[in-house]
Amino acid sequence: MTYRCFNVEIANDIAHIQLKRADELNTMVPEFWTELPAIVRDVDDNAKARVIVISSTGKHFTAGMDLAVFTGGSSAGTAASRAPQERGRVRANLRLSVLDIQKSFNALEEARVPVLIAIQGGCVGGGVDMASACDCRYATEDAFFVIQEINIGMTADVGTFPRLCSLLPAGMVRELAYSGRRLTAKKALELGLVNEIFPSQEAMLKHVMGIAKDIAEKSPLAVYGSKVMINYARDHSIADGLDYIATWQAGMYFPETDMMEAFKAKAEKRPGKFDELLPIRRRALSSD
Repeated sequence: MTYRCFNVEIANDIAHIQLKRADELNTMVPEFWTELPAIVRDVDDNAKARVIVISSTGKHFTAGMDLAVFTGGSSAGTAASRAPQERGRVRANLRLSVLDIQKSFNALEEARVPVLIAIQGGCVGGGVDMASACDCRYATEDAFFVIQEINIGMTADVGTFPRLCSLLPAGMVRELAYSGRRLTAKKALELGLVNEIFPSQEAMLKHVMGIAKDIAEKSPLAVYGSKVMINYARDHSIADGLDYIATWQAGMYFPETDMMEAFKAKAEKRPGKFDELLPIRRRALSSD
């Protein structure tokens, strides 16, 4: 399938999703918000890959949300121009629009497979939302992150704060959010936002694809379980996390399958041969 915003390549159990609108700074036009979750869910639901890598093209990863996204629907400006009795309805629709956009990046976090993101140059506005929803972040030495929303008179609303607050010290999140200043790749590495930085995009992609290969060689079920547990632990107490992993293991852990294959593969010095995750059959909503 051809997409306006992305190139997609699946090989060796790795799905590579690449932003392709370099000439337009990979801005997040309206199609972006429907294409990305559709691609991710297709890969995940149909078990087409064991790991997803997201990268971009051109000088900058993304300049963030395109103006068309703000002007294409009911906006705050539209609400202000309406009669007072209509404004509440317009505002309610705006809230639903924001929640709908949030789902595009929720798909990254909800995918059963890990999502690695490789960032070069500017990662602005919605790019920060996107990166914070991924499992692992890597960057070139010239990369930088900007919570751009404050610079255009609004509050970031697509996922930056709910996720970034667990990835960076609170004081740094506040500084970036209030000032709109750049967070350099070097500082992002020091703070743990990115796993590693590289002198070039080529070197970065080579490394990230190597990490993806290592992940793809592991038990998909064990990797899926690890992602579920890490996300659950982030949002719950230690006691809740311990209880949940015990429940998960009771239902998912079969040592005679993946575990025995892992031991056998290690003894034979070869990659393991693990079963794929089963496809997900989503029930279509009835129109009746």
